[in-house]
Amino acid sequence: MASYALGLDYGTNSVRALIVDTATGEEVGTSVWNYQRGEEGVILDPRDPHLARQHPQDYVEGFSGCVNGAIKQASTHVGFSVDQIVGIGVDTTGSTPIPVDDTGKPIVYQERFEKDPNAMAWLWKDHTSFAEAAEITELAKKRGEPYLEKCGGTYSSEWFWSKILHCARVAPEVFDAAHTWAEAQDDIPGWLCGIKGMENVKRGVCAAGHKAMYHPDWGGLPSEDFLHALDPRLGALRSRLYTTTYPAGDKVGGLDTEIAFWVGLPAGIPVSVGAFDAHLGAVGSGVKPGTMVKIIGTSTCDIMVGDASTPDIPGVCGVVPGSVIPGMVGIEAGQSAVGDLFNWFASRVARSTHEDLTAEAGALKPGQSGLLALDWNNGNRTVLVDPLLTGLTVGQTLHSTAGETYRALIEATAYGARRIIEQIRAHGVAVDEIVMCGGIAEKSPLVMQIYADVCDMPIKTSRSAQTCALGAAIAGSVAGGAHSDFLSAIGAMTGVKDKVYQPSPVAVAIYNRLYEMYLRLHDAFGGLGGDVSKVMKDLLALKREVTT
Repeated sequence: MASYALGLDYGTNSVRALIVDTATGEEVGTSVWNYQRGEEGVILDPRDPHLARQHPQDYVEGFSGCVNGAIKQASTHVGFSVDQIVGIGVDTTGSTPIPVDDTGKPIVYQERFEKDPNAMAWLWKDHTSFAEAAEITELAKKRGEPYLEKCGGTYSSEWFWSKILHCARVAPEVFDAAHTWAEAQDDIPGWLCGIKGMENVKRGVCAAGHKAMYHPDWGGLPSEDFLHALDPRLGALRSRLYTTTYPAGDKVGGLDTEIAFWVGLPAGIPVSVGAFDAHLGAVGSGVKPGTMVKIIGTSTCDIMVGDASTPDIPGVCGVVPGSVIPGMVGIEAGQSAVGDLFNWFASRVARSTHEDLTAEAGALKPGQSGLLALDWNNGNRTVLVDPLLTGLTVGQTLHSTAGETYRALIEATAYGARRIIEQIRAHGVAVDEIVMCGGIAEKSPLVMQIYADVCDMPIKTSRSAQTCALGAAIAGSVAGGAHSDFLSAIGAMTGVKDKVYQPSPVAVAIYNRLYEMYLRLHDAFGGLGGDVSKVMKDLLALKREVTT
């Protein structure tokens, strides 16, 4: 009898459910639920562009909406029955910590906090804690602590401790009301299993290792003494967090009876330990040593795996055992704005459609726009790790068009991707192939070709259009016993498409010259020094060369 796994992908704007055949990876049912609160699911503050929160009620309503939809679609598949679902996996954005009470319930449900963004989920793209992140980095270096070694050497405002410290300072009433804090990746599986109290929930190593400075080398989380030196309230919080973490594929518990009845599933289905969307997206794309998986969405996450000899890499978001595949070391890097950058330009600046801008941009040769941009409109995640860096476009004239600028922004994200690849290779980790997934990889051949040309590597595309949800389903299949381990599940349930984007030698030669100019801007505006005085004239000269 066939068996199926259910993957839940909690993203920035929506949650997706995917029901997958565990033997073949055939996707028999899927549904998306758009979050109902805020601006496309994100609670914003016009007074503070760094603030981005989500309401946990969207997670609850989204579960019901998308799971019911996926089951309805799967029920049209011959032979499918909900009784054949053997496991459930969950991925979320991150770091997205939530203040919760002693039962594990988000405190935003308390009447006094029901409209307070500080009591909601602090979404991954919230950068309000940039000062606290810098403070954490400074203190760790001053004291000679090892905590930054496994997360690139610089702590980020996107991550767990900086957000919690910022909350303690700007909203002490929220901090004091919270018994503890839970990453969304841990909170949702605990809720699905009806577990009361986060101390009874298996916390995932993915969030802990990449965002909370957790590592076995120093006994787990940073010491109480270090946290107390940052703020005594953090020191006191440490004992109410966790001491042990688990990889995805481990079982948190069984699906709660009431929640199961709510969506028409059997109670007790095993629920996997949670992980981040990018990490399980890499799983759904067939990640293996030497393969970089680029999950391109609102931002981009780059995920790789290696063995125990994998070195620490400055500027990346973590080198963490078990964060992607149990028994392997997970490597995470990324860019803070990719899809968000394209959407910003299309909707707020050009006031045009992606289709029209893509058509105009696609008609241009590399170098023909005369423009060069930095992709830092939401800060730099890797390798500079600086949320206060901003966007820049050089070479504009009175003749510059929207299509030229749109292409320059695409190229900027590709240059940023190449910079990350070079950083990883420089520390002895082979990057032999690139597999891309996500909406942009599915919808934009132009982006894919530009990345192939800029990186001078063939680009493959994941077979599944919803790899994060597929990766979550793979975790569910392991938790439910359909597969004994991740590697066998990946072999059975994943693949790539036949189409491969090959680099053009002519385009590669032009982009090598443009990338050298990008590096000059990158280093100069990133605080590393360098001369940018000739960039404008070099761009004009290249434009004349390629258009004659």
